[in-house]
Amino acid sequence: MRTSPSYTASYRVEIDESRASIAKVVDAVTEVGAQVRGLDVAESNRGRLVIDLTCDLENSTHRRSVRAALKGIDGVFVSSTADQTFLSHVGGKIEIRSKVPLRNRDDLSRAYTPGVARVCTAIHDMPQKAHLLTMKANTVAVVSDGTAVLGLGDIGPEAALPVMEGKAVLFKEFGGVDAWPVVLDTKDTEEIISIVKAIAPAYGGINLEDISAPRCFEIEERLRAELDIPVFHDDQHGTAIVVLSALINALKLVDKKIEDVRIVVSGVGAAGNAIIRLLLAQGAKDIVGYGRSGALAADETEGMHPTRKALAEATNPRLVHGSLKEGVRDADVFIGVSHGDILDAQDIATMADKAIVFALANPTPEVDPLGAAQHAAVVATGRSDYPNQINNVLAFPGLFRGLLDAKVKEITTEVLRVAAVAIASVISDEELSPSYIIPGVFDERVAPAVSRAVRQAVRDLETIDIPIQEDIDNRGLFSADER
Repeated sequence: MRTSPSYTASYRVEIDESRASIAKVVDAVTEVGAQVRGLDVAESNRGRLVIDLTCDLENSTHRRSVRAALKGIDGVFVSSTADQTFLSHVGGKIEIRSKVPLRNRDDLSRAYTPGVARVCTAIHDMPQKAHLLTMKANTVAVVSDGTAVLGLGDIGPEAALPVMEGKAVLFKEFGGVDAWPVVLDTKDTEEIISIVKAIAPAYGGINLEDISAPRCFEIEERLRAELDIPVFHDDQHGTAIVVLSALINALKLVDKKIEDVRIVVSGVGAAGNAIIRLLLAQGAKDIVGYGRSGALAADETEGMHPTRKALAEATNPRLVHGSLKEGVRDADVFIGVSHGDILDAQDIATMADKAIVFALANPTPEVDPLGAAQHAAVVATGRSDYPNQINNVLAFPGLFRGLLDAKVKEITTEVLRVAAVAIASVISDEELSPSYIIPGVFDERVAPAVSRAVRQAVRDLETIDIPIQEDIDNRGLFSADER
């Protein structure tokens, strides 16, 4: 395993300088595989030295091993250990702040009673004013039941809350969108739909997160049909957007066209389904999806869930059957959103020349990225410690920024497609390389590019029925008799 910033620990260490030294401390922790990130002297007093030692580690067991190694040094005492990841979550990661001052009675009378009644009346008379006069115009609900969290599975709503808080932080930092976690203590599809519909008036959009398949398909479909605000399932469509953007640039590098390549997708759940459908929208012709039982094919659909049956009928034009290992032979593109270590480097060697491999399972990719790179022209993963990280944060902040600004009621496939093209376009042809097909998550060009593309796509499709924010003048604040 590798050390990771997600397992950073700080140790408060006291050193009796007559028996030990800082050098001994550093040697001891590096010998057990820790990566020293910082060493600060907190106190020095007559041969007694207190230091704060910060290290990147592999896991919690490794953290305890480092502590034991420190305690094994004569003259060294460990007074405390702090896990930096847990410390960053103490008290939660988000809070509410007021945007208006409350300095005196006049401020209070405008922000709350009695002045607020005038604003309530204005919205009652013209409901669309809620977009301008409340948080609705810039607020998204991040909704989850905690049934499909990261690589953890069904861990429940309370345990899912830190992930939803993190999502809200990303919305704000990268898109300027205020997002709020809504974790639901129910797995009932109808109840989830009912709850989301009931809370929807407070939000400009709904981001469904970590809801297990196949329930997530029906929940999203129903909410899209029954709400007048955009509904987005990030596990499906966020992943699909970023995969398509990376593939657009990877195909440029290998000089192949999407309509000509053979594409194999391992995993036909929420993410795999959305990826396949967006690739088809971009012009892909030959895609074969693989589940646990092998290739999906239109001539073997008996007993399939309707969503999977529809996918089988829309793909695999050559009616390929058999295992994934057989299916990757001569394929141009492999996209994995399934399980770790299901292929090896020799499987990649059987693919077509200048193959493209996206092994996105986390934390263990479908194939070892270093082994895949021996045979493939381009390799991407879902991890931050390899080049070309496929990360949804490249998509959803800018996407929702554009959707909210344009007051969009529905997300179309074309909107998803142009978002992917916008992400890909951030990297110029001169910048493209096998190790740089997708922008980094901190690239400040990404969210504005996606937002602009979404707004333009919406204009082109003529789906806006409420003016964009910058087009609204002050007259929109008042009823006719108040102007």
